[in-house]
Amino acid sequence: MKILFITEQRDAKWNKVSFETLAAAQQIAWQTKATLSGAVVGKGVAALADELASYQLDEVLLIEHDLLGQYTPDGFSIALRQVIESAKPDLVLLPHTYQVRDFAPKLAASMQKGVIGDCIGYRYENGKFIFVRQMFQGRTAADVAFAGEPPWIASLQTGAFRADLAAKHSGGKAPVKPASVDLKPEQIRTKPLELFREAKQAVDLTQAPILVSVGRGIKAPENIPMAEKLAKLMGGEISASRPICDEGWLPMDRQIGSSGQTVVPKLYLALGISGAIQHVVGMKGSRTIAAINKDANAPIFEVADYGIVGDLFEIVPAMIEELEKTKTS
Repeated sequence: MKILFITEQRDAKWNKVSFETLAAAQQIAWQTKATLSGAVVGKGVAALADELASYQLDEVLLIEHDLLGQYTPDGFSIALRQVIESAKPDLVLLPHTYQVRDFAPKLAASMQKGVIGDCIGYRYENGKFIFVRQMFQGRTAADVAFAGEPPWIASLQTGAFRADLAAKHSGGKAPVKPASVDLKPEQIRTKPLELFREAKQAVDLTQAPILVSVGRGIKAPENIPMAEKLAKLMGGEISASRPICDEGWLPMDRQIGSSGQTVVPKLYLALGISGAIQHVVGMKGSRTIAAINKDANAPIFEVADYGIVGDLFEIVPAMIEELEKTKTS
């Protein structure tokens, strides 16, 4: 069996979710005794391919072309189809990013294959892959299997696997092999414009190691600065559940959940968040979850590693006071 996992980069900088997919791909490869290849797609990305080669892979495919310098669904799907047809992997794994959501269906359709998207887990039983994906905004999970012959294509949800578990070679590196692709300008039917994440007001909470998140329990917009101060003292970012952003108390790019961002920080501190499933699906993969809520039966405590049943307006000021002492000592 052979597995190919496809990384994502922008302007020669990694999208870190690539290493979550790498960790999953390594796990699957070890379980199935498969060979594992990684692919880097773009222009001027040889250094990234060399960096990827330090991880436990059998080989790294360097897919470079002038027409791959800027992402287009046409360019990426055409190039990757050629590479897949040449490498002949059984399983193709991708991170479930905005970019992958754009081109993966086109890639799969061009090969007359299906794609299982946004998977949170997998099983390998009796020589068959079964992928798990959430449905109805996380209210239930479905087991999905491929019906046809390989190659099979699947994308993995952000936070479903831990990037820090991606294993490196103890010595040496995997070979980096150029993969030639045939692309012509007339095949690229779209012209890339400015990326929406580059807007000045946007914030990428997926990169924050610590998040202090507020919910309805914060009661009023004038109480938000208290949570922001706590986040700053902890070296983190402020985030929120949907009602807070819907009210305009914090901008929409601070929203966590099924209609916001999916995050996996080292610490997620939930202040006055009840724990509706739409919110939980966006943060349940956090390394450590702590919650403060005056309702002992709040669903957030079901996913929290640490919980405090109490008034956040008493607890948070006390936390701020102690952190300020630490900063000045």
